[in-house]
Amino acid sequence: MEIQRQVGTYMERVMDACILAGRLMIANGSEMYRVEDTMRRIAQNAGIEHPVIFTTPTGIFVGLQDRPLTSLGTVDQRVLNIEKISRVNNLSRLFAVQQIDFDQLYAALRDVDRATPTFPLWLQCVGAAVASALLMIIFSGQYDWLDMPLAALAGTGGYLVAYYLGRFTRVYFITQTVAALAVGIIAYVGILLGLGHSIDNILIGGVMPLVPGVALTTSIRDLLAGDLLSGIARGVEAILSAVAIGVGIALIFRFLIPWA
Repeated sequence: MEIQRQVGTYMERVMDACILAGRLMIANGSEMYRVEDTMRRIAQNAGIEHPVIFTTPTGIFVGLQDRPLTSLGTVDQRVLNIEKISRVNNLSRLFAVQQIDFDQLYAALRDVDRATPTFPLWLQCVGAAVASALLMIIFSGQYDWLDMPLAALAGTGGYLVAYYLGRFTRVYFITQTVAALAVGIIAYVGILLGLGHSIDNILIGGVMPLVPGVALTTSIRDLLAGDLLSGIARGVEAILSAVAIGVGIALIFRFLIPWA
């Protein structure tokens, strides 16, 4: 009886580790097929031959075919952090080749959940500025050197607004709308001060850090892989984000720009 209890406790811990790994990957932008594959490999390498795994963008289910054990995990936030996805995958590979045992795997997954280093905010702002300036050229097809600094400034301002506003609200639509509104205001004021020529080109570049490109790409990848529920959910999320950005820019054209 004691042995059965120990086996049951071990399997529960394995299921908890699988849910933790899956939650980390889903919350940070991983594709569903990769999430399920990683969870399944962790379970099988831990001694569970036939795990039953079902994942959605907001929930994770793990069960056993030969035992009445089921565990449920929820995903309450979704961001983009490829570093966490990479670390979870690396830990799964180390566990598969027996370079770490299960206890080390579980402890390392909890460390990834608590304290994964990320890029400092200033470097993220530099990335947003560079992306805004360069993508303005790519999408507009015009090499106006005067517009590039203003596009970089507008993109950085919008990114900062989204970053700080995201700490106070989980309503993604509001965050994207206000951030796009900030991009439009910076572009409009810059044009009035003579810091740029084309507000259209500046807006195109400024909103690029806000565009949900990863969510849209992941949605298409999930749909092609047959994960219809996840693909549709992420696709709708990406569309709503794009609509929010459009609403913010439309408010600028409606109330601030007299020639629009």
